Amino acid sequence: MSFLGFASYYRQHLKDFEILAKSLYQICDQQTVFEMTQERIKAYEKIRKVLNEAPLLLMPDWNIPFKLYIDACGYGLGAALRQVQIIDDKPTERPVCYISRKIKPTEARYGAS
Repeated sequence: MSFLGFASYYRQHLKDFEILAKSLYQICDQQTVFEMTQERIKAYEKIRKVLNEAPLLLMPDWNIPFKLYIDACGYGLGAALRQVQIIDDKPTERPVCYISRKIKPTEARYGAS
C-alpha cells in the first residue's frame, strides 16, 4: 500500500497510472486475498520503470495552443495535456500534465457513445 501511495503522489507525471496500477489496487480491497501474482509483479515493475523514465513535465506557455489526448477502457480513464514548445531550437511536443482514474463499478456499466 505504501508503494501505491508513493507512486500515486506522482500520478500526474505518469501516463495511464490507473491502468498500470489496476492489479495492485485489487490487493487493497479488503475482500481480496493478498497474493502477489505474476500480473501484479509485472505491474509493480512497470510502475517502477515508468517512475524512473518519466519525462519532465513542461511549464505551460499560455500563449501556445494545447493538445489534449484522451483514452478509456473498461476499467480506467486517462488524459494527457501536451504542448509543442521550442526546446533546443526544435519544436518538441512534451507533456504538461497526465490525469487518470479508475472507473467506478456503476460507470463500468455505461454504454459507450
